[in-house]
Amino acid sequence: MNNNILYILLDGQGGNLSFLLTMGAVFLVMYFFMMRPQQKKQKDQKKFLEEMKKGDSVVTIGGLHGKIHELDDLTVVLEVDRGFRLKFDRSSISMEASNRAKKEAETPA
Repeated sequence: MNNNILYILLDGQGGNLSFLLTMGAVFLVMYFFMMRPQQKKQKDQKKFLEEMKKGDSVVTIGGLHGKIHELDDLTVVLEVDRGFRLKFDRSSISMEASNRAKKEAETPA
């Protein structure tokens, strides 16, 4: 099979161009269906973490629900029950789980 690829690359009858176009198309498909959505998701997560404020209800990656009691650049203190507070890294707050929990709380039963 490697000999066929080498032959296509060395072939002077237009096979070289079709191979390059095919590889370019494969790269474009990979970019638009895999890389670009991942970059958008990372950008949205970063924006979510920057916009958090005291009093927001959030969910950690581990599934712990709480309200933000304190914030600084690297950590978040969550109040999970009256007077019971836990300290987490800011990056451990899940945007997807927090948004899902917020929607469930807003939906009437």
